Amino acid sequence: MANTPQPGTRERIVSAASLLMQRQGYEGTGIKQVAQEAKATLGSVYHFFPGGKQALGVAAVKHADQEFAAMLSASLSGEADPAKAVAGCARALADHLRDSGWMDGCPISATALETTGRAPEIEQAVAAAFQHWRDLVAGTLREAGVAEGVAHDLAITVINTLEGAELTAQVFRSETPLLVAGEHLARLIDSYRS
Repeated sequence: MANTPQPGTRERIVSAASLLMQRQGYEGTGIKQVAQEAKATLGSVYHFFPGGKQALGVAAVKHADQEFAAMLSASLSGEADPAKAVAGCARALADHLRDSGWMDGCPISATALETTGRAPEIEQAVAAAFQHWRDLVAGTLREAGVAEGVAHDLAITVINTLEGAELTAQVFRSETPLLVAGEHLARLIDSYRS
């Protein structure tokens, strides 16, 4: 059995910041707390992120984007039928949220809400993440034969609906909002393929 390399200091810092920002938002996450969570020194945080908290925030959003995109890609590629794939993605989100004790919803929502209009670099990273996720969904739909314009619009609808359903599931501590959203998104996608 091969040894898995341990993440470096920078990776630990970014990962810790991403998780903390997901759970308590950008404003509620301090550099000192990130350093403690990452088992790093404050000096290390500032060494890797001389731009301070905003630079770390951008890196954390990009990290969250990649993590969520990997989960989304796995869900979408796990089923040939895009309607079933989107419903499966909603189930995967519900499972992840439940397994986290309802703590780990969308990895960038809290940061997005707190920084819009106040931190342009973070806002750009958030916008890029949402666009990345939409592109993944649109690509899956196009591969299944959905026309380009329709695939684009459906992808926006899928991501927006899953975002709202995930927040609602977190508030109610229930999988139901995500499962219902997934079911209805699947029906919507099917309606464009018949």
